[in-house]
Amino acid sequence: MLTRIIGGLTLIPLFLFIIVGGIPLYIAEVAIVCIGLNEFYKAFKSKNINPLFIIGYIFAVYLGIKNTFNLHIEYTYVIVFILFLIGIGYLLKCKNNIIDIAITFLGIFYVAIFLDFIILTTNDFEFGQIYVWLIFIISFATDTFAYFTGYLFGRRKLIPKVSPKKTVEGSIGGILGSACLCILFGYIFNINLFTMAVIGSLGSIVAQCGDLFASSIKRYVGIKDYGKLIPGHGGILDRFDSVILVAPYVYYAIDFFIK
Repeated sequence: MLTRIIGGLTLIPLFLFIIVGGIPLYIAEVAIVCIGLNEFYKAFKSKNINPLFIIGYIFAVYLGIKNTFNLHIEYTYVIVFILFLIGIGYLLKCKNNIIDIAITFLGIFYVAIFLDFIILTTNDFEFGQIYVWLIFIISFATDTFAYFTGYLFGRRKLIPKVSPKKTVEGSIGGILGSACLCILFGYIFNINLFTMAVIGSLGSIVAQCGDLFASSIKRYVGIKDYGKLIPGHGGILDRFDSVILVAPYVYYAIDFFIK
């Protein structure tokens, strides 16, 4: 438990970047996305899959440029198209196969694009610098309440083939914990409490799906953690597995329910 707490404290610099915003945050995003992509791609090495790391890194750098200059979404489509053509080039040279290309772009979609919604949430809404904290509140509340509820009351396994330690009771505890903290958030910032309860509850389900998806990948490739960067948590993807899916969820939930 102490190791988990210490590991959680290592994320404080990220929160400081979010508070500061602007170019420092965009640089931090590029670094985190590059590390996440590196972990994701390396995980598949044991299955003799060889993603194109350089394509992922180029897209990560592009995200920093996009956010710095507030580029239109069409530029992202163009970059993805160009990178896909580069991937086809590797394929035609028989240096990589179709699975390598597929995992390369799955990493871009899953890690880079989804994490970029943290920046989009901050920039696209009038009160984005407040709303962005919902991403972390939902993710970490779900993880924490699910852990303790499962530890104290867990009896029935949730999906043992994917994650043997997760329980139905823990899942319910995570949903309730997320809803309660979101209601508190809504009370502090004068946002409709029922709306926040809905956002928190559904967000917790999304967070748990993200956790289970990451776990299913690790089980498929035969690893325990994506990395060792964060003590007690593993790598960036181990700590951000739920955040990755919650970020786009919160963005569209705000756009639909609150904006």
